[in-house]
Order: sequence, then structure tokens, then C-alpha cells
Amino acid sequence: MKLTKEKIFPIIISALKEDIGSGDITSSVIFEKPVSLLAHIIVKEECILAGADVVKWVFDAVDEKIAFTALYKDGDRVKKNKRIISVRGSAKNILSAERTVLNFLGHLSGVATLTAEFVKEVKGTGARIYDTRKTTPGLREMEKYAVVAGGGFNFRIGLWDEVMIKDNHLGALREDAIKKSVSIFKSRGYKNIEVEVDDIAEFKEALEAEADIIMLDNMKAEEIKKAVKLKDTKDKGRFRQVILEASGGVSLENVRKIAKTGVDRISIGKLTHSAPSIDFSLEICQNFN
Repeated sequence: MKLTKEKIFPIIISALKEDIGSGDITSSVIFEKPVSLLAHIIVKEECILAGADVVKWVFDAVDEKIAFTALYKDGDRVKKNKRIISVRGSAKNILSAERTVLNFLGHLSGVATLTAEFVKEVKGTGARIYDTRKTTPGLREMEKYAVVAGGGFNFRIGLWDEVMIKDNHLGALREDAIKKSVSIFKSRGYKNIEVEVDDIAEFKEALEAEADIIMLDNMKAEEIKKAVKLKDTKDKGRFRQVILEASGGVSLENVRKIAKTGVDRISIGKLTHSAPSIDFSLEICQNFN
């Protein structure tokens, strides 16, 4: 996923309005006479960087004359106390943008860093780490971008881009719900049809219905192993192309165990809804007045 200024800029403007409002009172008074300065953004802990472009666009929104230099790129692993970004320009405008810049940078780098930890845990198993739609309202594209920066993969962006038949859809159809729902979408030419199942019985139904992707929701590792074996052996391997996805209750402590069952991917909501923010600070290095 790639971020574009056109899509992200309205979110940035909203964040700046929230923080600056009618004006930065303190900076406006202290810097009543123009002052130029050089400042660096410093990372206070090791992390995977995400959000450098967003930072540039925040400064652009406040003052296009602020000179911006990124010292690392998104996806880079950065050591503690390293300079990440340098900016030079109006002291008033740099300090007015500071908190919004650090909020975006800390959150997105937090998402990327947590994702990288999960990716590291499953290395060598063949399983991929995916995000979900459990995102901060309004920040989905940025958060999903940060997941990719951390080495993960994106699940559907929203309700509009992929078919995902969940338990509540199935509950409304009742008898032969899985077969009926998959059949509806296949008859209309949809691809990558995914069905959420809760147990082996429903999993078998989803296989027979020829779902393209089957999500094993909150199933124990032993059940997931059974599903993987069944997929690979049923009807002489006819269903081997079906993608299996494990989801629910995934943590850094159990993700490798889940990955070693043979699932193709593991989707994790906490990548975006519970990632700890990374600590960054903006430090003034030189006053040019």
C-alpha cells in the first residue's frame, strides 16, 4: 500500500485544526518577531519507522517554506536516540506542527514495530501476518500502510473490496448457510470469497462449498492442525489451493505455535488497535537569528 498526499492531506488538516484551533497562542507571542531554527526529530527507542511522508505533509500544511530532510525511510529499523528527520524554518510554525507530527509518527511507527515483532516470530513457517479492519476511525489507510512497513500484509481495506462472509451473515441464512452464501457470490463472478468458520464441521461445509479462503476463527491450534490436514488430503488434495487464515486470540506468545500448524496467514487486530506508540521528540539544535 502506498500513501498519497491527496488522500491523507484532509486527515492532516483535521488533526491540525484539532490541535491549533484558532492559533498557537504561546508560539505566536514568543515568536512575535520572526525566528528561524534548525530542529531534529529524535527517536527515544529502537523501532521500525513509519510515517516520514506524513510528517513532511504536516509541515507542508503549516508552512510550505519549512525545509524537510528525512534521514531514514519508512520500513527502516532505527536505533535508540537516532536523528530521524531534520527541519529548518520558522520557529513558530515548526513548534505549532510539533505535536501533530509526533502523534502521527509515534502511532504509525508503533504499528510498524509491533507488526515486525509478529513477522519475526513466524519467520520460517511460511505463514504471513495480516491486519484487519479493527483500525482507528479515519486512520485506516495510514495504519495499514504502517503494517506493510513492518513487513505485514493488508487484509481488505473495507467492506467494498473483498467478499467476507461472517457468522452474522450466516446466521441470517440459517440452513445450508455456507453453501448458499458462497454459491450466490460464485454465480455473480466474485473471486477470493472468504468464509468465517468456528469449528471443524463448518470448515468442512466451507470446503465443500468451494470457498477460496476460510478463516478459522478462535480455533485452538489442535483444531487448526486438523483443518490443515483435512484441506490437504480430502478428495485426493482437491482443496489444496484453498487459503487458510487463523484469527482470534493471537499474541506474540502463541503466534508461532499457530503458524506451525500450516496455516497460510494469521490476521491480528491488535496490530492496529493496540500497538504502543513509539516515543519521539523534537529538539531545537540551532537558532539562526
